[in-house]
Amino acid sequence: MILSLYIVFWLSIGAIFHSYVFFPLLVKFLARNKSLSFPELNDKDLPKLSILVSAFNEEEVIAEKIESIYQNNYPQNRFQLLIGSDHSTDKTNEIIQSYADKYPNLIFKAYPKRRGKQNVINDLVQLSNGSILILTDANVIFDTDTLREIARPFADKKIGLVDTNMINKGLKIEGISHQEKAYISREVYVKHAESVVWGSMMGPFGGCYAIRREDYTPVPANALVDDFYINMKIFEKGKKAINNLHAKVFEDVSNNLKDELVRKIRIATGNFQNLKAFAHLLWPLNSGISFCFLSHKVLRWLGPFFILLAFISSLLLIEIPFYRLMVVVQIVGFISPLIDSLLRKLNIHLRILRFVTHFYSMNLALFIGFFRFTKGVKSGVWKVTKRNQ
Repeated sequence: MILSLYIVFWLSIGAIFHSYVFFPLLVKFLARNKSLSFPELNDKDLPKLSILVSAFNEEEVIAEKIESIYQNNYPQNRFQLLIGSDHSTDKTNEIIQSYADKYPNLIFKAYPKRRGKQNVINDLVQLSNGSILILTDANVIFDTDTLREIARPFADKKIGLVDTNMINKGLKIEGISHQEKAYISREVYVKHAESVVWGSMMGPFGGCYAIRREDYTPVPANALVDDFYINMKIFEKGKKAINNLHAKVFEDVSNNLKDELVRKIRIATGNFQNLKAFAHLLWPLNSGISFCFLSHKVLRWLGPFFILLAFISSLLLIEIPFYRLMVVVQIVGFISPLIDSLLRKLNIHLRILRFVTHFYSMNLALFIGFFRFTKGVKSGVWKVTKRNQ
């Protein structure tokens, strides 16, 4: 019995450590002295791009988004912009229409009923004619070279999906923005290392990525994480997914813990949808895809259960001094979000404590998301996180 408890505790701790620490270090080590190189494209060789945007009540950002696209170093006759308004009730439609009147390659569709991002994108794909589809959110602002850089890797026929380098802005000390930025920046470089070593980047940041038209698979109507679904479909087709650090985009990072928790619960629910859909890619564990999927995603998604198993097993071993200490350490971790909240009200901001809070809030979201997944997901519509916090 005691041996079993030892095994449960150390396997649980090992699984968490592997996903958050060992795997990122390993892939970084394997990617050392390696890089991705893509040919420069002459204007005559530029592929036709279709930029697809699903917008819902984006009056605060949609004008800046459109301007950033048309200020790109990419010929306007080589791309089209398609925006679908998912039953927006603010001034989003008026703003988009004013740009549609100005630019003949901007196609605008205003939908009378809200159906969710993935359903709007599915419709826009049918209206588009580019050989490369760029799926991007309304609040993600392009750099002047974004379009050219996102197109370059597709010169390699083996590459089916290209992700961008998400750079966060709007950082504030009083919220969680610094922790979110640190997490996202770390994820960008882990995904880039996966790209360099195996060509098996585990999921683009949904704010902006591109795929070949022939590789697009319509997303199920109730899917909550459409970008990861599309990514895994690329692997099923035997193609590579990579991150191009030179394709820069900018997004205002979330700063409110409550709003971010709601977003993470939705993503967590969608993660388990994708685990069910693509579990077959986990075995045999003899490729970069299966190893990255298990290490980078699945073990992390199961994190809350490993945390619970570690706590329960150490609690049952509490008479042993080491495990008594582990119980105390874990309890402190569990209550750290409460401590952080109390200190925040006193205008005391401890960054290390905020990182611990971030870790446990992520796992709380995964825990809640799992049970929402087990109850079934009927709709792919979700509440948009507040912009410009």
